[in-house]
Amino acid sequence: MIVIENLRKSFDNNQVLQGLNLTIRDGETLVIIGRSGCGKSILLKHIIGLMQPDEGKVLIDDVDIASLSRRELDQFRLKIGMVFQGAALFDSLTVEGNVGFSLYEHSDLPPEEIHRRVQEKLRMVGLQGVEDLMPSELSGGMKKRVSIARALCNDPRRILYDEPTTGLDPITADVVNNLIGQFREKLKVTSVVVTHDMISAYKIADRIAMLYQGRIIAVGEPEEIQHSKDPFVRQFILGLASGPITDGERKFFVENENGSNSLTSDSKE
Repeated sequence: MIVIENLRKSFDNNQVLQGLNLTIRDGETLVIIGRSGCGKSILLKHIIGLMQPDEGKVLIDDVDIASLSRRELDQFRLKIGMVFQGAALFDSLTVEGNVGFSLYEHSDLPPEEIHRRVQEKLRMVGLQGVEDLMPSELSGGMKKRVSIARALCNDPRRILYDEPTTGLDPITADVVNNLIGQFREKLKVTSVVVTHDMISAYKIADRIAMLYQGRIIAVGEPEEIQHSKDPFVRQFILGLASGPITDGERKFFVENENGSNSLTSDSKE
């Protein structure tokens, strides 16, 4: 399992994660929801070891990843796939170079075997015959699927998705949702998906966790979250402009008024 204990992270005076606790079970798809800028992507970067916590631990298979050496961490990351926002493909590499990047860089496999694996992973995401294309020749949906193929290329046990449907039309977004579901069923991978797309969250999640003010304030199966009585959860999942989340933000900015950028009680987002 992935166990996150009392995780804290600040940037200057901005406390992003404030004693966050969360357990992610093997084989499940856990969706983390919350407002933009609340720390969801920061949490993913701690899970994969791209950031170090100020306090607390991220335990994966009982190993505190903050205790690993640089070399050990590099090897550890090969066991986790990461799908970044906006795909994050290398513009100067072909599709094959992007999908097989970690194998070319960190394995002793012969080029023929890497090529075979690249073709296999591209087939899994519904893309064949695109190995020689450049990222500039791909649509947004194709780029996203190439990034998913790249995440699969090392046959990871766990895949992290950072806003996988952002910027996609509803049909392409549903294709991505279906892929995430297929990987859970066929590959038995553990998936952690960060999103504020509730349509996606309800479709793909085994459980949903809501991040608010640096902590997880609710965890449950999709139906439990959908029928939650918590006013903070309800405001977010229903997309309401008025409620305790925005009311609290308005009060904060009024109390800390510091010039023309401050919000007032009748401000609208």
